[in-house]
Amino acid sequence: MRRDFGMSPSPKNALRFSTLPQGEGLDRAMTTIVRFAPSPTGLLHVGNARTAMLNWLFARKSHGKFFLRIDDTDTERSKPEYEAAILEDLAWLGLTHDIFARQIERADAHARAAEALKAAGRLYPAYETAAELDRRRKRLEAMRKPPVYDRAALKLTDADRAKLESEGRKPHWRFKLSQTKVRWRDHVRGEVEIDTAHLSDPVLIREDGRFLYTLPSVVDDIDFAITHIVRGEDHVTNTAAQIEIFAALGAKVPEFAHFPLLVGAGGEALSKRLGSVSLRDMRGDGIEPLALACYLGKLGTSDTIELKPSLEALASEFAFEKVGRAPAHYDAVELAGLNTRLLHTLPFAAVADRLAALGIPATEAFWDAVKANVSKLSDGLRPGDAGDRGCGLHRQIGISPAASSVRRDDLGRLDQSGIGGHGAEGPRALSSAASGAHRTRTGAGAEKAFAADRSRRSVAAAQLNSSAGSLYSGSMPKRFAPLVPLRISHSRGQIDAKT
Repeated sequence: MRRDFGMSPSPKNALRFSTLPQGEGLDRAMTTIVRFAPSPTGLLHVGNARTAMLNWLFARKSHGKFFLRIDDTDTERSKPEYEAAILEDLAWLGLTHDIFARQIERADAHARAAEALKAAGRLYPAYETAAELDRRRKRLEAMRKPPVYDRAALKLTDADRAKLESEGRKPHWRFKLSQTKVRWRDHVRGEVEIDTAHLSDPVLIREDGRFLYTLPSVVDDIDFAITHIVRGEDHVTNTAAQIEIFAALGAKVPEFAHFPLLVGAGGEALSKRLGSVSLRDMRGDGIEPLALACYLGKLGTSDTIELKPSLEALASEFAFEKVGRAPAHYDAVELAGLNTRLLHTLPFAAVADRLAALGIPATEAFWDAVKANVSKLSDGLRPGDAGDRGCGLHRQIGISPAASSVRRDDLGRLDQSGIGGHGAEGPRALSSAASGAHRTRTGAGAEKAFAADRSRRSVAAAQLNSSAGSLYSGSMPKRFAPLVPLRISHSRGQIDAKT
């Protein structure tokens, strides 16, 4: 059951900075709870989707809960339309959530946690400007030293701080790390150790009082009883500081799993220059949600990337032990191939409504005849090129242009002639008309596709009947009944007859 948590009175038995509603406490001892926390500052991309997918698969495999948290504390860049797009994309992919919250609605909880850390001496004010910090960083780099904050603010007296504030400076607030080694056993990386003496004390609150990502994330993980944090390896260093914040707030530290990030097919950094990688673009480009789910669920693991009948079947095979340490190579061509194989397996009932919505007149017999040649169901029904009254069916469902090259006027002429397998001249006339139409559209190269032998004429007749079936919206006259089964080969660019 989905639960939406907003700002509510704190229960007596919760942590002092909790805002979970009374009676909505989560079973911390028994239930696996993971979270996916996108920021609504842009569209969901394939890297985000992989993070969501791995979290969802693990939750379902563990009979746990999937928590969707919108990290919208960046009020300048967060947009409601991006949040709506995230929800829409996840629903399209089939990743339903059990718990939902918006981080901005939990500001009171974050503020109470900050006050608790200040009282414990773990959150301290610092007054350096961005320019001053940048000069210090460059000086350390020039000396070939790590650009770690020197904790100069800890040496300030009350009088120093009062003077700086009288000059108009406002503090940002840093969390005081223990400067000791933090260790945890990562479900993907194994034993991890980070010495926080080599890290800068992280800034948790800006000068204007707004929270950065770290503290709200930890507070929400505590309040919603997150048991496992599953995310990309770019957060490994952050984890050490977050573990210390968990401990400083008196909370149990979750378990962690940091998986390698996606790279391009050639090992290059993944970016939009490599192609459309947002889920919205993928949807528009005809990628099937189950194909993408199977691809992302197996990418970078020891399992073969192959189709599974459902997300539940995919979840049943999930294991952190299968996730490799090397970067996962995202290949749009490989995904497209998986998408095509999925479409070839779909029954007519699974696509009937979608074909109708695209304006494609189809019957079960029609779908069974053409689905082996379908690569996408993304494009709507639209006419052919200018001056061409062809049905353009190849454009809507990925069929080779050679398979739908017969014009409507050719069909009308053949219909009037009474041919269609009737009489000795029927097949020959049918083939001649089809090959003539193909020459009109594509030139002399069509001669090879329609050779002057009887088997090729039969194939051309079948091609014509397939087009005729689409033009007659499923009410094809009997004389246009297919003469032979048809298979159109994309790889060779030709038409083969099944025998």
